[in-house]
Amino acid sequence: MGRTALRICPLCEATCGLTVTVDDDGRLRSARGDADDVFSHGYICPKGASLPELDNDADRLSRPLIRRDGAFVETDWAQALQAVVDRVGTIRAAHGATAVGVYLGNPTAHTVAGALHAPMLARTLGTTNIFSASTLDQMPKQIALGYLFGNPFAFCVPDLDRTDHLVIIGANPVVSNGSVTTAADFPGKLTALRKRGGHLTVIDPARTRTAKLADTHIAPRPGTDAALLFAVVHTLFDEDLVAADLGGIAQYVSGVETLGEQARDFAPERVADHCGVSATEIRDLARGIAAAPSAAVYGRMGTTTVEFGTITSWLIDAVNILTGNLDRPGGVMFPTPPTAPAPRPARPGRPFRTGRWRSRVSGHPEVAGELPAAALAEELDSPGDGRIRALITIGGNPVLSAPDGDRLSRALEAADLVVCVDPYLNETTRHADVILPPPPPSRSPHFDFLLNNLAVHATARYSPPVLPADDGRPGESEILCRLILGFSGASTDADPAMVDEQVIAATLGKEVIDPHSPVAGRDVAELVAMLPDAPGHERRLDMMLRLGAYGDAFGARDDGITLADVLAAPHGIDLGPMRPRLPRVLRTESGTVELAADDLVADVERLRTALDRSPQGLVLIGRRNLRSNNSWMHNLTALSGGSNRCTLHVHPDDANRLGLDDIAVVGGPGGEVTVPVELSTDILPGVVSLPHGWGHDLAGTRLSVAAAAPGANVNQLNDGSRMDPLSGTVTLNGLPVEIAPV
Repeated sequence: MGRTALRICPLCEATCGLTVTVDDDGRLRSARGDADDVFSHGYICPKGASLPELDNDADRLSRPLIRRDGAFVETDWAQALQAVVDRVGTIRAAHGATAVGVYLGNPTAHTVAGALHAPMLARTLGTTNIFSASTLDQMPKQIALGYLFGNPFAFCVPDLDRTDHLVIIGANPVVSNGSVTTAADFPGKLTALRKRGGHLTVIDPARTRTAKLADTHIAPRPGTDAALLFAVVHTLFDEDLVAADLGGIAQYVSGVETLGEQARDFAPERVADHCGVSATEIRDLARGIAAAPSAAVYGRMGTTTVEFGTITSWLIDAVNILTGNLDRPGGVMFPTPPTAPAPRPARPGRPFRTGRWRSRVSGHPEVAGELPAAALAEELDSPGDGRIRALITIGGNPVLSAPDGDRLSRALEAADLVVCVDPYLNETTRHADVILPPPPPSRSPHFDFLLNNLAVHATARYSPPVLPADDGRPGESEILCRLILGFSGASTDADPAMVDEQVIAATLGKEVIDPHSPVAGRDVAELVAMLPDAPGHERRLDMMLRLGAYGDAFGARDDGITLADVLAAPHGIDLGPMRPRLPRVLRTESGTVELAADDLVADVERLRTALDRSPQGLVLIGRRNLRSNNSWMHNLTALSGGSNRCTLHVHPDDANRLGLDDIAVVGGPGGEVTVPVELSTDILPGVVSLPHGWGHDLAGTRLSVAAAAPGANVNQLNDGSRMDPLSGTVTLNGLPVEIAPV
């Protein structure tokens, strides 16, 4: 008969609650939406429904693999972990800490271990060669936040449930389920917006599924969003549409006049030809945002993975600020997640800066503690002192997700050591010397430590493992903790709970001496004794909940929550809508929202120069699919086929002009790929679209379903030389390409 259990879906940013059915033999059989989940209310997408297939995938690795005589062989956990520690230790001793690099992939945002223990592992190694999917994704947004608010993690997200006018630019949340905005059932929220009389504007060069729901669709040329937004800012000043007192926050904002001065050269009439959008459309957009009772401008991949990604991200929030829509219901607001520290009084911070160190080969500046993923290959294969000789990847597949995967493959093959914490033998891990596979989701705990920071509605939800761990098989947190212990000089056989206990002691030690902490002046030992007798991650979670904005302050607040309360509410605890947080959220040196930071203003001249460039040839943009998530959802039969295909979308006019038939060769700065052609009038002439994450035709992998329909690796077209200089993010959208028939 089996049984049912509850589980938070870990497969995208929507974080929906699922009800899974477990067979008597201990395998997941099905998944459906949890109608009582306080966040998702029963919504489910095809990815969530496929969780049992992913969990039971026969291609998932169950035991560590170690390379011997050029071939992988299974080994036991003790031997594999010790081999990693010994070989990393030898390399660090001979060449220094920076000879070891770390790459953190997108899936780390969806796991407990990725949030709590992966960053600790990188810090323990003491290396500055840290890379992640962030510089292939949202880093421009983070850099803009750093300059605006003093904190690159101070995300403000659209208040979807209360806004009157939602502007979506460069995003397709009906398909992506939302991104850098955690919201279950995005389609339902857009429907609710229109039912309450609201307005939806979508700005995108393609008529996506989201754009088809819009009241207004504006289709600019790819990569011109920064100029378009500057023209909106120009109009706000030019037509006296800047909100009085900035909606009540003017005392917390500086740089308004400087921003207005920078916008003078970007009149709608000046940028119209550059953007491919009429001056009337731009002015109407500005007027519509300013006139709405509340409005929220939200941008995603089409605004970050472009030449002017940081400027675009800055201007999105500049428009929100100028129209009085920052930190107010219906505008964009700062979420209050349950594990963030309890609010403290407003205080100035240190100046936000990048470039505290630079990459060895090309001198790329550090951004938010990372170097650009586009620089990983050259840091591995360029000879000389400081070369990365060992790479540890956690949940990442940069051979497919980073530029020029062919070069990266060669560099990994020649590296002294590659270690991968990953459940699959994929395009990157095939180069590993040791693969350490974490268990499937059913045997792993789940709490959205990172994605709760982006949630449009605050909740507290925790999923204990649905099934017990296999005998002798460590969870992902234990894998990382044992490596941390080994890299620290302790034994990999030491109790992995020591890692979390050290964090708990250090955190509480700081809290009790902070006069603004909810546990100021109390005894650390007393507080530690109040934590549950549980695994380390649960003890840390309980501590974070108790110290948080909704927490019980270790017994001092009768209405506060603890982990015990969350466990007693398996469908989650509803903590309410977002609420204003200014000025407490600010950490800038001035203590204000710095609307015209020097580095942002200095980069405007580069944009002014770009206005005079004439469009030439075809440009490439990406594409989302509801049944896909980057490179790690292609090995499931349930998600293959249908519209989830790696095809090149081409407008019929371009296809006729180029003589394209069924197959085309696409060339870019990094190489070329051959792909099927799919004609579409939903895309602008002069623009072509190819999805990301494909290219599963490389030898040495073990991905049977993905290999049957491999697709082409779009990032092989990209050599990584084109990037947004402020964030180090590679230009993935708006990339010039050449196309010819086969």
